[in-house]
Amino acid sequence: MLRAKPSPLYSATYVAVWGLSSIREKVLVIDYGGQYVHLIARRCRELGAYSEIVDHTALRGVRLTDYSALILSGGPKSVYDTNAPQLDPLLVESGIPVLGICYGHQLIAKAFGGEVARSSMREYGRTKVSVEEESVLFAGSPREQTVWMSHGDVVLRPPEGFRVVARSENGLIAALESTQRPIFTVQFHPEVKHTENGALILENFLRRGAGLRDRWRPIDRISEIIEEVRKSVPEGERVLLGVSGGIDSLTTAAVLHRAIGSQLHAVFVDHGLLRSGEAETVMNVLKAMGLSNVHFVDAKSRFLEALRGISDPEEKRKVLGALFIEVFKEVASGIGGVKYLAQGTIYPDRVESGATGTTTSVIKSHHNVGGLPKELGLGLIEPLRDLYKDEVRDVARALGLPEHIVRRHPFPGPGLAVRVVGEVTEEKLEVCRRASAIVEEELIKSGLYDAVWQAFAVVGDDRWVGVKGDEREEGRVVIVRIVSSEDGMTADWVKLDHELLDRISRRITNEVYGVTMVCYAVSSKPPSTIEPC
Repeated sequence: MLRAKPSPLYSATYVAVWGLSSIREKVLVIDYGGQYVHLIARRCRELGAYSEIVDHTALRGVRLTDYSALILSGGPKSVYDTNAPQLDPLLVESGIPVLGICYGHQLIAKAFGGEVARSSMREYGRTKVSVEEESVLFAGSPREQTVWMSHGDVVLRPPEGFRVVARSENGLIAALESTQRPIFTVQFHPEVKHTENGALILENFLRRGAGLRDRWRPIDRISEIIEEVRKSVPEGERVLLGVSGGIDSLTTAAVLHRAIGSQLHAVFVDHGLLRSGEAETVMNVLKAMGLSNVHFVDAKSRFLEALRGISDPEEKRKVLGALFIEVFKEVASGIGGVKYLAQGTIYPDRVESGATGTTTSVIKSHHNVGGLPKELGLGLIEPLRDLYKDEVRDVARALGLPEHIVRRHPFPGPGLAVRVVGEVTEEKLEVCRRASAIVEEELIKSGLYDAVWQAFAVVGDDRWVGVKGDEREEGRVVIVRIVSSEDGMTADWVKLDHELLDRISRRITNEVYGVTMVCYAVSSKPPSTIEPC
């Protein structure tokens, strides 16, 4: 059992200036397997505090003194389960301010000698809480407020040296604060939008509880990222970058161009899985950037042949990834002196691929995650690996990329192969490409393109009987997917005006040969992912 040792430095007045001023201000989010761990990191960044995620099993490899605040995430386990994650004493012994959320709340209570047990009254979803005492976390928020709960265990008795500052409408402990150390806990999830004052509670922890003063912005990292690249790439050694039509790889190209100039060799592979007009758009942007070494590879027939007969989505990704590597090896051997491969990997890619921790499930393998095969023999450069999509957009604007590229919807690295369900054929690709173009055109006309995260069409092997020109015609089913999101980690379907949906449907069935039915996807993420494959 851990004991909260009194600290002469910690008092009600000292809270506002708590921090280690000699260390760069960073927040470490410790992942105990919670579904919202990425949201905690996102919210911290939105509040101007740079944050990183580490798996709880990897803490011993982290230098905690590099961080000014620690946040313990939620998780699916009970603190009493066999092999349940426990509180590493290092977290408390460091003296760094700590916030425990949900499982983190229970973990801290148990570790300090409180009583945690399975509750007969579980709380899920929106729940009212009452603030009972003055507190750091609830400063400036109303006494009664709605929060988002998701728990079965409950803290029945607080540890010695902790006081209850809020209870739920069911009388259960909703928040604790230590009277001796900068340790705070909440049973609910302040990181989700459903918690009314969640942002304020997190900001109170960061600013009042942990004393963070700096206001971090993504663009503040640009010079640092450029300098990191320069230090990583010796003079004269060349870097290969695979460029797609997406904002991630184009921003990576802009960063590398500033950092190493002509040492960068950008490779654009036309694999036949691109959006309408993609190749021309990308090549024009690279030319406008002033890149001196751009390699265009026409590999349409090669990629389509490799995909022939393959229906499994994960197998498609693996085949495409292997073929990309083959192409890059060929280009590299033709250039000579290539020592590094650069990729536009961003933070959600790593999270969804399970690359941020052992408790994070693999949602899908990602073409930019997992390292390079040893036979490639190249070092890896990922300058955007710690940024979210909206942060990448901010960096892109600061680097001068054209606004139509900055605002462009995300596009998967494997291209339309993940939007064609089942085997990829030329006919299905053409349906998918033309239908997707219609969806985007109609959103642009309606002024809604920038208001949504992603919009596209999906085609599979399903057929539907239609009537065209008074004749029976069996055609394909096209599914339109339009979602709103902040970072792609979670998403909701967009409630489009029925007139707009009607225009999209009529245009697709009239203009795209072989389509007799258009459906609209109305599932959020979770339970569905954004892309079908």
